Amino acid sequence: MIDVFIAVVMGYLLGSIPVGLLVGRKAQGVDVREYGSGKTGFTNSLRVLGMKRSLPVFVGDFGKGALAALLPLFYTDDPWARALGGLAAIVGHVWPVFAGFRGGRGVLPGLGALAALNPLALAIVVPVAGLTLIATKYMSATSIVGCTTGAIVFVAFAATGIHPWSHAVAAVLGSSLIVILHRDNIKRLMAGTEPKVGRGGQRRATA
Repeated sequence: MIDVFIAVVMGYLLGSIPVGLLVGRKAQGVDVREYGSGKTGFTNSLRVLGMKRSLPVFVGDFGKGALAALLPLFYTDDPWARALGGLAAIVGHVWPVFAGFRGGRGVLPGLGALAALNPLALAIVVPVAGLTLIATKYMSATSIVGCTTGAIVFVAFAATGIHPWSHAVAAVLGSSLIVILHRDNIKRLMAGTEPKVGRGGQRRATA
């Protein structure tokens, strides 16, 4: 149990690194949470900072999820440590202790964790998500479809013995959390008011 506890703590702390917030302040002297969706993730960073300055956010958020799921390999062979470490990175990204518990929605850390737990899943998840983005131009829809696909793939892989059930449990829990955090986006998608990728980066009225 101590191995799992260490993995969860490390995963949460890694996830709590507010990459989008740090990049925004360094690149343009802005708090990205004061604009657009008010989140620190890649989608809102793209709206506020543009593609070039948002790429470090993409790499950093993906990387901290992957690292959280890989670090336990150095001290344990318990698959639950890796799985829950990756899940903790998502939680840390959403509620970061280093940024007043105001973060993102956990999509890229989740993708990074899934990639570290089973890279083969990316061969299915990434094309499905990419086609969704091309077809809809909505990053939120892409995230929801990608997360749902990831959960289904991980359960299927566990059922066929490709990887442990711990990986599937973490994928389902993480994906469920991410979809729940997109509930406002789902309402806007249904109402036809959701901004398409790269749009909607205006300063928030409540900032």
